[in-house]
Amino acid sequence: MKNFVEELKWRGMIQDIMPGTEEKLMEGPQAAYVGIDPTADSLHIGHMVSVMILKHFQNCGHKPYALVGGATGMIGDPSMKSAERNLLDEATLAHNVAGIKAQLSRFLDFDSDAPNKAELVNNYDWMKDYSFINFIRDIGKHITVNYMMAKDSVKKRLSRDSSEGMSFTEFSYQLMQGYDFYWLWKNKGCILQLGGSDQWGNITTGTELIRRMDGGEAFALTCPLIRKADGTKFGKTEKGNIWLDPAKTSPYEFYQFWLNVSDEDAERYIKIFTLLDRETIEGLIDEHRQDPGQRKLQKTLAREITVMVHGQEEYDKALAASQMLFGNATSEALRSLDEKTFLAVFDGVPTFDVPASELPCGLLDFLAVKTAVFPSKGEARKMVQGGGVSLNKDKVTDIDYQVSEKDILDGKYILAQRGKKNYFIINII
Repeated sequence: MKNFVEELKWRGMIQDIMPGTEEKLMEGPQAAYVGIDPTADSLHIGHMVSVMILKHFQNCGHKPYALVGGATGMIGDPSMKSAERNLLDEATLAHNVAGIKAQLSRFLDFDSDAPNKAELVNNYDWMKDYSFINFIRDIGKHITVNYMMAKDSVKKRLSRDSSEGMSFTEFSYQLMQGYDFYWLWKNKGCILQLGGSDQWGNITTGTELIRRMDGGEAFALTCPLIRKADGTKFGKTEKGNIWLDPAKTSPYEFYQFWLNVSDEDAERYIKIFTLLDRETIEGLIDEHRQDPGQRKLQKTLAREITVMVHGQEEYDKALAASQMLFGNATSEALRSLDEKTFLAVFDGVPTFDVPASELPCGLLDFLAVKTAVFPSKGEARKMVQGGGVSLNKDKVTDIDYQVSEKDILDGKYILAQRGKKNYFIINII
């Protein structure tokens, strides 16, 4: 068996670990779980550290459980949150759980005959019929209010929200999460809970509950919360979260996020978010430091994680799209882009509107009268004759060319290019 803790250590993926955890895992295959809050029907890259830890756990010969919080998701975790979360209904939760399971299947083996194949569990299944009276009698009596109040997540929330306080609903969250650990320990043999460092208090409540209720032994391991080198939040852009669902974040935008991380971040992220081995990663870091301009680390990171999440075909498309602005992309490659990727690639370029009724239209009029790609027809003529104008990546050298319906992409757009780097989108309305 591979040493799971050792694997995480060199990757910089351990924040806190309960004494005895490493020794217990080296005794033989064990079971562990990560809890995922199903507040959306897709994971975003903030979830990926925990998911990668679960993947390493399975690769080291252990059995991973992914727990979706169908019950706790109806309450909301107060850890690191500034406001109480909106409660979710049953139908929304069921939809979200299905989406998350599909994405987890790209990382974890749920379907093989291996003894350590992953399992998905939903705490709604064991909480839905548990009456409030039975829960506070059976579970609540084992954990004191003093113990719960001492948790950092509770103390921070109470000190921050002195006016609003904290509802009993949220205060009870750690007890419910603790019971999840107890249930999985008793029914599935889970001896370890994994999660982000903000979950340490909730996780250790579970280990304490197991000890107090049955005299059992359980363990905890958390990973650091990932931040960018400049201290800003990881995984957020101006447009919001980077999602794993291609309908929310296109594979091209996903690829670009990783391609554009800083050198310092790339050195950390390639250890955390890929399965490349230590020797390969250290070699890449050395290469990158010798010639940072080649961005070898970022390119490798972006490739590995895009293939893992979206598959080889989508990575190839994202790579082709990223070469659209630079390099010799063809008209065929441009036309192969879906609308969302096309708009993402050319985000921020100047745009003009031209009514469809004004086509066909002479090229010079199109470039200098209907639009302002050129300030004058004279300048447009000169550059067309000099081979410096393209429509949809096809060079146009005929000043009498008629721009018509056949030039429209996706029934909406024409891409004009002036020189090598100046792009313009013409919306045909």
